[in-house]
Amino acid sequence: MALQESGEMYLETIYVLSQKNANVRSVDVSEHMGYSKPSVTRAIGVLREEGLVKKDSDGFLKLTEAGLILAKRIYERHTVLSGMLMKLGVDEKTATEDACRIEHYISDATFDAIKAHMIKYDS
Repeated sequence: MALQESGEMYLETIYVLSQKNANVRSVDVSEHMGYSKPSVTRAIGVLREEGLVKKDSDGFLKLTEAGLILAKRIYERHTVLSGMLMKLGVDEKTATEDACRIEHYISDATFDAIKAHMIKYDS
């Protein structure tokens, strides 16, 4: 399944919010991302159809096992890439914004090489 960039962003946001608070609602996602509630509702519906997110009886969003795997992968890309850019001298705000764009398009092979390089030279 090839998830579009926007879907990846929603998964990453749900993951990040769930690290801070076990109960994540659509409104929390809306506020965090700066998107309208109807846009978030529509996107969450697509992610639910894909089997990546479920909503419990109280309306809280939970990542499925498949959703969690993807969200962790996306978040790892974000953190590694933003860390690399900051080590190169890019300010944190720009590094974070650029990493957010790059993380969705970079190949697995290139990301794995960057990650290995960062691990090798960080130790």
